[in-house]
Amino acid sequence: MEKILRFLNLLVAALVVGSVFGILVCFNPTSLPATSYVEQHQQLVNGLNVLLPAMGGLIIVSSLGLAYLNKTNKPLMVLFLTAAILFVVTGLLTRFGNQPINALVMTWKPTSPPADWTEWRDKWWLYHKIRFFTSLVGLCLLIWANLQHVAGLKKP
Repeated sequence: MEKILRFLNLLVAALVVGSVFGILVCFNPTSLPATSYVEQHQQLVNGLNVLLPAMGGLIIVSSLGLAYLNKTNKPLMVLFLTAAILFVVTGLLTRFGNQPINALVMTWKPTSPPADWTEWRDKWWLYHKIRFFTSLVGLCLLIWANLQHVAGLKKP
């Protein structure tokens, strides 16, 4: 059972961080004209606004479960707990930073965004860069914990 949980934990974390990385690399909104920005942002929200947070919740729950399963091995337990905390931070950034802006952008018409649209765009982009960092570090910790386990450093 623990092997399946480890596998799902890593798979879902990799998918989420990969999605966030893809957005970081392919959707730098600072060079887009208003119409393109609004259209692309709305498309991203329609596709990912529910899915990625749900997957993030699964990462947090599975990381906490793995921490519990490794409670007799403090180094592994701490790695899983720290990863869970980083994904909680990522979720909080998303919920209270990005998603309110997403909701606002969804009300905009691509041909006539508000005059302050670049300020909202830049705030959203800052939150996104921070959540990329927190999720990437969380994924690195999950990978490290699993490498430690595979290397035989897990206590019986």
